[in-house]
Amino acid sequence: MNNKKLLRLLPSVDQMLRKPEVAGLIEQYARVTVTESLREILQETRDRVMDGGFDESATATGMEEGIVEALAERLRRKGLGRLKEVINGTGVVIHTNLGRSPVPESAVADLSRLAGRYINLEYNLQRGVRGSRHDLVRDLVCGTTGAEDCIVVNNNAAAVLLTLSAMASGKEAIVSRGELVEIGGSFRIPEVMEQGGARLVEVGTTNKTYIEDYQKAIGEDTAMLLKVHTSNYRICGFTDEVSRQELASLGRKRGIPVVEDLGSGILVHLEEYGIVGEPTVQDSIKSGIDIVTFSGDKLLGASQAGIIAGKSKYIKRIAKHPLARAVRVDRLTLAVLESTLRIYAQGERVLDRIPVLNMLTIPVSTLEQRAERLMELVTDIKAYAKVTIEKEYSQVGGGALPLERIETRVLTIEPKEMAVNELEKGLRMAKTPVIGRIVRDRYLIDVRTVFDEQLPVLAGMLIGVLSGGDGS
Repeated sequence: MNNKKLLRLLPSVDQMLRKPEVAGLIEQYARVTVTESLREILQETRDRVMDGGFDESATATGMEEGIVEALAERLRRKGLGRLKEVINGTGVVIHTNLGRSPVPESAVADLSRLAGRYINLEYNLQRGVRGSRHDLVRDLVCGTTGAEDCIVVNNNAAAVLLTLSAMASGKEAIVSRGELVEIGGSFRIPEVMEQGGARLVEVGTTNKTYIEDYQKAIGEDTAMLLKVHTSNYRICGFTDEVSRQELASLGRKRGIPVVEDLGSGILVHLEEYGIVGEPTVQDSIKSGIDIVTFSGDKLLGASQAGIIAGKSKYIKRIAKHPLARAVRVDRLTLAVLESTLRIYAQGERVLDRIPVLNMLTIPVSTLEQRAERLMELVTDIKAYAKVTIEKEYSQVGGGALPLERIETRVLTIEPKEMAVNELEKGLRMAKTPVIGRIVRDRYLIDVRTVFDEQLPVLAGMLIGVLSGGDGS
C-alpha cells in the first residue's frame, strides 16, 4: 500500500469529533481545545505516513484508535498547564530559572487551605473594621528580626525602589562606589536610584571607602546614607569598607536615615556549616541601621516578596507613599510568607523545615546515601550508560554567596548509545523534566537539590530516555 492509499485512511477532524471517545474529551477539556489538538495530531500523523512511519497492514480503525490515544495524552499534558514540577539536578540551590527556593511543606498546606476561600486579608476580625494586610506578618517579622515595624511588597527590587521614592526623591543618597552593583535582569542600583528620584552621590573608590568619605559628602540635600550588600560578587585583596555600626552612628549624629539593601535576607547564621559572609537581617537591625530591605524567598525560603523593616517612623512614611499600592503584595504570597515566618518564630528544627536551608546544610554523608539509593534505582541503565558516584561542588545561587562551593555528590552518566546532548534534551523534555548539567562530556545530577521522594521518578525518567523512550 503506497502513501496515497494510507493517507485516504486518515479520518477528518469532523469524523473524529463525532466519535464517542472524543465527545467525552470535549466535555472534559472544551471543544476548541480538543479541536486544536486534534488538528495537530492529524497533521503529525500525515507527516509520519509520508515519512514511511506506517506499514501496509495499517487500517483505518487502527489509525483512529492511535489518534484517540494520542489526543487523550496530549490533552492530559495540556491540562497540566505550562507550569510543571521539575527535578533540579543542577546543584544550584536557589535556582532563579527554576523558581528559586522551594517553600516549606507547612506553607504548601496553608496555601492549599486558604487559596480557594475568602480570607481576612484586610479585615480586622477583633474590631470588625477594615485592617491592613501588613498586620498579618508584622509581629512575625518584627519578632524575628528585632525591627520596630515592616511592610511587605512584591519583591526586593520594589522594596528598594519604594524606599528611595519615599525617602530620597529629589534629594541626595550617598553610596560607596564599591556597592553600585548590578544583579539579575540588569537591575542596577544607580538606575533604580534614578527611577526613585534620588540623586546618586558616589563616595570612595571601587575597593576602598572610609567613613570620612561619607562625612565629606553630606550636604543640605542629603536625604539618605545607603549601604548595599554585594551579595553577587566579592572584591578581594586590598580593600576597606565602612561597617554598619560606623554608618549607623554617623547617620544618628547627622540626623540622616541609614538604609541597607541586604538582598537575600537570611535569618539564621550558617557559619558552622562552612557558609560565611552573609549577614543576617538581625545583624543589620542590631547595628543601628534604620531601614533594611531584603527578599522573602532566596535564603529566607518563603515566597517571592520584598520586606522593608526598621524604625517605625520611617516605615509609616514609606507605607503612605503612592507607589506602595502599586507594589503591594497579594494574598497568596502573604499566606506562604506568614507560614514560613512562623517556623522561624517557633525556633524548632528551622534548618530541617525550611527546604533551602536544609539543602545548604545537609551532611555529605546523607548526600552519599541519597546518591547510592539513586544508583540502586537505575541499575537497569548500566547496559546503556556508565554510571558512577563522584565528589563535586554545589552552588548557593540566586545572586547569594558567589564564592561558596559546597561539597556534594553527583551521579555521573556517560551514555553508550547516544550523545550526552541527546540525553540532556531527552531528560529536559521528559514527562517530569529533569535539569542537570554537562561537564566534560558527562551528564551530572547533583543529589543535593533532588528531594528524596523524587528519586524514583528521576530513576524512571533516566531509564526511559537512555533505553530509547521519551521518559514518560
